[in-house]
Amino acid sequence: MDIGASIRAIRKRKGITIARICEDTGLSQGFLSQVETGRTSPSIATLESIARALGVPLPYLLLQKEERMTVIRKQERKVTASGSEHLRVEHLALTRHMRMMMVEVPPGGSTGSEVHAHPGEEIHLVVKGRIWAQQGEDAAEFEEGDSFAWSACVPHMVKNIGEDTALVLIAVHRDTGEGEDYL
Repeated sequence: MDIGASIRAIRKRKGITIARICEDTGLSQGFLSQVETGRTSPSIATLESIARALGVPLPYLLLQKEERMTVIRKQERKVTASGSEHLRVEHLALTRHMRMMMVEVPPGGSTGSEVHAHPGEEIHLVVKGRIWAQQGEDAAEFEEGDSFAWSACVPHMVKNIGEDTALVLIAVHRDTGEGEDYL
């Protein structure tokens, strides 16, 4: 974690001088310079005062780079095919433990001819079309605007029962970031 580099980047982006931060915090310029260059580690109390002077929440300074907001523009989305029926999957966003995807299911298409299971939890929102979903002994039909959630470790399946292509927004959570097979 490079807190000093984060402090410097925020300070420069906001056009705040070291002198101004020192004036607001009571810290010396030499000390703040050492913090920014990683030659010293500030206490939590010092970080709180620096965060206040920068106008950012303290937890933001403590984030690892991979924990900060990521942006994926529509034209930059990764598109893959999933399952035996090669469903079109647009990967919308991800964190270490979550994935969000938009899945196109053609009429009669499904997540596979057999139910399947994997670690994690899923939340589904039917954006367009009619689908049928089964988890274990539970099954239901869903239309546009309906949603459902389940533990993905129980065998499950989703099938398009409508006459048009269905769009399903799926968020998947896993305790580990391992594996790409989410459908």
